[in-house]
Amino acid sequence: MSLLGKTAFITGGSRGIGHAIAVRLGREGCNVAIAAKTDTPHPKLPGTIHTACADVERVGGKALPLVVDVRSEDAVQAAIDKTVSTFGGIDFLINNASAIALIGTEQVSMKMYDLMHQVNGRGTFLCTKLAIPHLKKSAASGATPHVLNISPPLSMKPVWFAGHPAYTTAKYNMSMMALGHAEEFRADGVKVNCLWPRTAIATAAVEMLMGQEGIAASRTPEIMADAAHLILTSDRTGEFLVDDAVLLEHGASLQDLEKYRVGSPGGDLAPDFFLDGVEEWLAALKNGKIPQAKL
Repeated sequence: MSLLGKTAFITGGSRGIGHAIAVRLGREGCNVAIAAKTDTPHPKLPGTIHTACADVERVGGKALPLVVDVRSEDAVQAAIDKTVSTFGGIDFLINNASAIALIGTEQVSMKMYDLMHQVNGRGTFLCTKLAIPHLKKSAASGATPHVLNISPPLSMKPVWFAGHPAYTTAKYNMSMMALGHAEEFRADGVKVNCLWPRTAIATAAVEMLMGQEGIAASRTPEIMADAAHLILTSDRTGEFLVDDAVLLEHGASLQDLEKYRVGSPGGDLAPDFFLDGVEEWLAALKNGKIPQAKL
C-alpha cells in the first residue's frame, strides 16, 4: 500500500518516537502534520515542530508545523482544520503525545495526576473524536485510514500497577480507547490499533528516567517507526502490537533487529513496562531464537 500523497496527523511529533514515525512516513511521500507544544527550542530537550518538519521535508515528505496542546479542544480543532485545508484530508492519526511520572500514590501530586490523564487519556480521545469525520471520508474514498495509539497491551497483573498506578491507568486509557474505537468504527473502514516497544527506546524521556546506562540498553526510535509503517499499510485492526513482533511477522531476521540496538552487540536490553513475559522474550532473542508467542 503506497503512502504517497496520504496525510498523517502526529501528536507529540517534535522528538522521540513521534519524530521517528514522522520521518519514516515522510520518506514514503506522506504529508505529515506535526502537532506538538515545542515551538521554540527547549533548554533541555532536543527538537521543535519546525526542526521535525525540516527533517520530514529532507527525506521527501511535506510537513506542517502546528503548535498544539492536546488538552485544548480549540487548539486540536484548529490544528485538524489547518491540516485538512492544507493537505485535503487526514488518513492517519498517530496518538503519540504522552505524560509520564513513575511515582507512587503518596508521591504524585494531583497536578501531575491531572496532567497524565488529560494528555494520555483525554488527549487521545479528543484527537480521535475530531479526526474521525476525516478518517471516515478517507475510507469512503477507498483508502484504508488508521488510528495508531502508542500505548501498551492491557495486562491486569498487579505488578504493572503497584509502583505507579496513576501513570498506568492514564496509559491504559489510551489502549482502552483503541479497543473501543476499533469496534465502534469497524463498519466505517477505520482501523485502530496500539503499538508498544519491547524495550526501552532511546529518547529524552528514557535518558531522564534511566540515564546514559538506560540509553545504552535501549533500541532506537526507528524500530517503532518501521513497525508503525507496516501497521499503517495493513488492514489489521483492534490489536495490541509490539514493535519487534511486527517486524518478525513481516520477515525480519534476528540480525535485522540488531541494527536498532544503541549499545554493544550482545548486551542486555532493558525491557519496557506492561509486557507479560518480556524477560523470556528478550532472553530467547539473545540466544538466537525467535519466540513463538504472539507478543
